[in-house]
Amino acid sequence: MDITIRPVEPAEYAALGEITAEAYLGDGLLDYGADDPYLVRLRDVPRRAAEAEVLVAADVWGRVLGGVTYAPPGNRWADIAAPDEAEFRMLAVSREARGAGAGEALVRACIDRARATPGVTGIVLSTQPAMRGAHRIYGRLGFVRTPERDWYPIEGLSLLTYRLEFPAVS
Repeated sequence: MDITIRPVEPAEYAALGEITAEAYLGDGLLDYGADDPYLVRLRDVPRRAAEAEVLVAADVWGRVLGGVTYAPPGNRWADIAAPDEAEFRMLAVSREARGAGAGEALVRACIDRARATPGVTGIVLSTQPAMRGAHRIYGRLGFVRTPERDWYPIEGLSLLTYRLEFPAVS
C-alpha cells in the first residue's frame, strides 16, 4: 500500500479522533469501554494538533488510515521523556489498514523528526502490555524495553516503556 505521512489537516480531526478511539475500544484497551473518560482525550485531535504535532498516514486517495501524536523535547504531551528526548503517543491505525505498514510509517516519521532535532539523544514511548502488534514494530525499529521507566498513570493500568537511542554525533 502506498502511504503518505503528513501533518493532520483540520478537516481530518474528527476522522482521526474516531480512528484513535475505535482502535483503543476495539482492542479492549480502555477499562470502562465506551464510558472511559480517556476517550475524550483520544478524540480531541484539535487540542493535540494545537499543542503538539499530529501526523496522519494517508492512502493514495487521501483517506486517513491512522495517526500519532509527536511530542518534541519539553512538549506538554510528553509523559516520560527526559529533556533530551522526544516522545510519541496515541499511535492508532484503523482496523482495515492494519498490517499494511501505516503504523510503522508513522513511527518512522516520529523517529526522523526526533533525529533531526539538535541535542535529542533518543525517542521514548509508553504502551500497554496488550499492544503486541505495536511492540513488534518497536522491536523491528530498534527500540529497547526500559522497565525501570514503566509507570501507572491510573490505578490498575500498567504502561510499559521503550526507548530508541540515537548514536552520538561527533
